[in-house]
Amino acid sequence: MEITIALAGNPNSGKTTLFNALTGSSQRVGNWPGVTVDKKVGKLKKYKDVAVIDLPGVYSLSPYTLEEVVSRDFLINEKPDAVINLVDGTNIERNLFLTTQLLDVGIPVVVALNMMDAVKKAGDRIDTEKLSGLLGCPVAEISALRGDGLSDLARIAVETAQAQSKTTKSAEASLAAAPAVSGGRFSEPTETALRALAELIRAYTSPETRRWYAIKLFERDEKALALLGLPATVAAEAEGLIALCEETLDDSSESIITGEAYVYVSRITDACVEKVQVEMSASDKIDAIVTNRWLGIPVFVAAMFVVYFVSVTTVGTFVTDFTNDMVIGGGIQAPLAEFLLSVGTAEWLTGLVVDGIVGGVGAVVGFLPQLLILFFFLAILEDCGYMARVAFLMDRVFRKFGLSGKSFIPLLIGTGCGVPGIMAARTIEQRRDRRMTIITTTFMPCGAKLPMIALIAGALLQNAWWVAPSAYFLGFASVVVTGVMLKKTKPFAGDPAPFVMELPPYHFPTASNIGHSMLERASAFAKKAATVYTLASILVWFASSFGFDGDGAFGMAQDLNSSVLYYIGNSFAWIFSPLGFGDWQPAVASVMGLAAKEDVVAVFGILTSIGDADAAFSLAETADMAALAPVAALFSGPLAAYAFLAFNLLCAPCFAAMNTIRQEMRNPRWTLAAIGYECGFAYVVALLIYQFGCFFGGRGFTAGTAAACVLLAALLFLMFRPAPKYKKEHPHAASHS
Repeated sequence: MEITIALAGNPNSGKTTLFNALTGSSQRVGNWPGVTVDKKVGKLKKYKDVAVIDLPGVYSLSPYTLEEVVSRDFLINEKPDAVINLVDGTNIERNLFLTTQLLDVGIPVVVALNMMDAVKKAGDRIDTEKLSGLLGCPVAEISALRGDGLSDLARIAVETAQAQSKTTKSAEASLAAAPAVSGGRFSEPTETALRALAELIRAYTSPETRRWYAIKLFERDEKALALLGLPATVAAEAEGLIALCEETLDDSSESIITGEAYVYVSRITDACVEKVQVEMSASDKIDAIVTNRWLGIPVFVAAMFVVYFVSVTTVGTFVTDFTNDMVIGGGIQAPLAEFLLSVGTAEWLTGLVVDGIVGGVGAVVGFLPQLLILFFFLAILEDCGYMARVAFLMDRVFRKFGLSGKSFIPLLIGTGCGVPGIMAARTIEQRRDRRMTIITTTFMPCGAKLPMIALIAGALLQNAWWVAPSAYFLGFASVVVTGVMLKKTKPFAGDPAPFVMELPPYHFPTASNIGHSMLERASAFAKKAATVYTLASILVWFASSFGFDGDGAFGMAQDLNSSVLYYIGNSFAWIFSPLGFGDWQPAVASVMGLAAKEDVVAVFGILTSIGDADAAFSLAETADMAALAPVAALFSGPLAAYAFLAFNLLCAPCFAAMNTIRQEMRNPRWTLAAIGYECGFAYVVALLIYQFGCFFGGRGFTAGTAAACVLLAALLFLMFRPAPKYKKEHPHAASHS
């Protein structure tokens, strides 16, 4: 019989590190039933019949966010055999609030006291034996980062789960057995009300969950009430008990439970924790600089400049050139073409395999080493704790533009991939802020857009160092402008959500965590290369290689101007003429980019390499302008190329991200509105760039310039007009819509 152990803890408490250490390579990732929150499952090392379920990081089990709902539903409905509650020893008081709620659920809890190496290094002391006695559950000292104490934790958790599977203990009995810290967990009026409520709902609950349901009934938790299904008479009697306690303590029931829980936690920490008073820790000294009001943002900009300069412009360019020339070109494409010809393969089939599949996909996959360098740096910044500071820092900036600091986290994740970035927006309580964040997340260039940035920079902008940073600045500026404009509309008006986030101590990143992060992101890229890119490359190759001759007969096209793709592209290329790239090739590349942004590069690779096996991968060479001449010839100049880049950076994301928007919006109209806004905003920005660029470049005032002036005036009006009045949104309503 398989044992199930749930892993629960606050965000940034080291839960991911612990999960990776406990399960190793046995992990699998899916979605929780009915929702798109990541579900991570693994097998406990040395215990192959023990499954570990990594619950979403939460601060409490109150149903305000989707993560809290998922965690609570799993514990109540699935009833795992035990829960490992990861508690940050350096911030024990805040973390123990979740511990008290987990104990209420009635499932055996094992507290994993993490970061004990940092606690001891600071000279602090935690009496784990006393803590275990006061909580009424086992407590194990560990360091997930260093791997200390993990074997003991696994053994204790398995023994606790096995004991639970043999005998059922009620939450009431376990709490009664636990010694009290001078007066019990709650005040006497509250405990009296809870005992009365527990007796009132005895017929509607099991012994294990009765205490938890009594507390939730006392808090007037709507979801818990719905699960109980109490008759009207019982509900009315319960309401009378709650109202009496509220009158006695002169506070709301929810505030009573929260306030007294923190008082209880404070009593525990006062009894078990001894802190050495120091002037300033190493983390505090670093934070004095990186979170400083004036230095914080310049430090972040400098850090990101170094990351992208190394990843995209210098080292990244070298490894990409080497991969394209020596591996894909010299090692795969050329030998494959020779082999197919030597065995008498048909010309069209050779072209499909060499130029269509290998050339198209290779033009994209050649950028994988460059992306791995970027993923490496981002993993270091995330694992050491710096990115949590950046989110805290950006809250000051974002709130000035109507967004919460929580919006920065999806934007940051979106620089790797838009799909998890969009999904990360669900941690934002207010519906309006969540929707706005979903709309703006894909404005930030994701890893899939880096090949496109590198190609345009190399083909028409002489591999200029400023192209990649400007792409990220353009994305960030678009987020700000959109935030300001949408906050002036009724659907989005209102104060931004409050931002609460743990700032874990700085630590050296571990090779295992960096490896896991890089592998996860790189594997997602590789999977798309094996599916979406391959299919798109085949379609583009067929459409560009077949067409109609002068007599109307269908067959191999003599040139691109007689291909099927030529006629298709020309049917809508006029739409992009005001943006400076009205030829059919860039138009087709833009549309194909909706399948996957890397396909923009793949399309150019195919369209400029018909009959030439070596040209497809030479497109990716960002240092050789001569090799990129076929791409440069598709644009009237650098300005048109940059407008093309701006449009494809900001317009609707790939199909996978659009599907995620649909899942997160949960409303077809909002999904269409989000995608339509992204495409429209991208069109306007690209038009402004090209038309004003041409005007200031000496072309003179034209109809296009007039249209740009009108659009710019409209943008400024939408940004600076007065904000409408709004009604405050209740958090419960925001979190479940």
